[in-house]
Amino acid sequence: MAKRDYYEVLGVERGASEADLKKAYRRLAMKYHPDRNPGDKASEDQFKEANEAYEVLSDASKRAAYDQYGHAGVDPSMGGGAGGFGGANFSDIFGDVFSDFFGGGRGGSRGGAQRGSDLRYTLELDLEEAVRGTTVTIRVPTLVGCKTCDGSGAKKGTSPVTCTTCGGIGQVRMQQGFFSVQQTCPRCHGNGKMITDPCGSCHGQGRVEEHKTLSVKVPPGVDNGDRIRLSGEGEAGTHGGPAGDLYVVVNVREHAIFQRDGKHLYCEVPISFADAALGGELEVPTLDGRVKLKIPEGTQTGKLFRLRGKGVAPVRGGAAGDLMCRVAVETPVHLTKRQREMLEEFRGSLQGDTSHSPKASGWFEGVKRFFGDV
Repeated sequence: MAKRDYYEVLGVERGASEADLKKAYRRLAMKYHPDRNPGDKASEDQFKEANEAYEVLSDASKRAAYDQYGHAGVDPSMGGGAGGFGGANFSDIFGDVFSDFFGGGRGGSRGGAQRGSDLRYTLELDLEEAVRGTTVTIRVPTLVGCKTCDGSGAKKGTSPVTCTTCGGIGQVRMQQGFFSVQQTCPRCHGNGKMITDPCGSCHGQGRVEEHKTLSVKVPPGVDNGDRIRLSGEGEAGTHGGPAGDLYVVVNVREHAIFQRDGKHLYCEVPISFADAALGGELEVPTLDGRVKLKIPEGTQTGKLFRLRGKGVAPVRGGAAGDLMCRVAVETPVHLTKRQREMLEEFRGSLQGDTSHSPKASGWFEGVKRFFGDV
């Protein structure tokens, strides 16, 4: 069966640049790779065809021969110069393309130095501590660099040796059928070094478990979910890598009186039936102490009174919020005989006069309309 034109195979013009060739090949290789099309013979054939086309066109001398003589100029059986797969440029592109499949490639990490993991610590605070700010001491379990071996993992007086499998590169080239893939060295796990005589304290890990005691400054105004970052206080890195960070996550405990919503505080203020009807003055709590709250006569349950500036100053700046006091009128219980008599007399005085109960009057009118009585 006659071979297709290599430029046609890659879908590029004859004057295509090296970058265009590489881009076209990458697209086809990703599309028709056998790992993405298991058991698909047509895709496998297209994959091989694209490999062959790129192997020739990515080599300047082979491309020149192909442009002048066609397939005959690069077919070894016809005296041409192209070999099989495995040319220098072909190997390079494999390192680039197949890193997408296998996670390796020429840009992989060498030497094994890795940043330590970040840690999370949940800090429980009272509302007063969150609003005013505080300094707390915490104890965090973590991995720190081994002091015995200075983090090398090797026994004191010895050093890690070059990996004999990868020669210190940290990568090995694996031959898989007609193509090769660069992978992380299975013996040294990409470090390029091996520990033949491990440290007795850390057993070759270079890190040991330890509890660190840290002082955390909590700024005023923090709220649930806010994070305080302590740079470099996470787990120690490996093989000389930097330490991770510690994120202290704030969790504010429920308060017996106040509920918080952003920079505003809310509280429920119970008042007597008499105070609601006649009005009066109440003493209510705030985070800064007690204040007087004037209750006008005829106050209904659910009425909100705003105390400006008695809320929370936001952690990122700005004016303090307000304290919202929600009134709850309490029904008297455990009445004496005399109190019952007085209330019965009071109720009798209201019979037939709905002007004293504006909400009830409106509600009953709505009920009548609902049932079509009006």
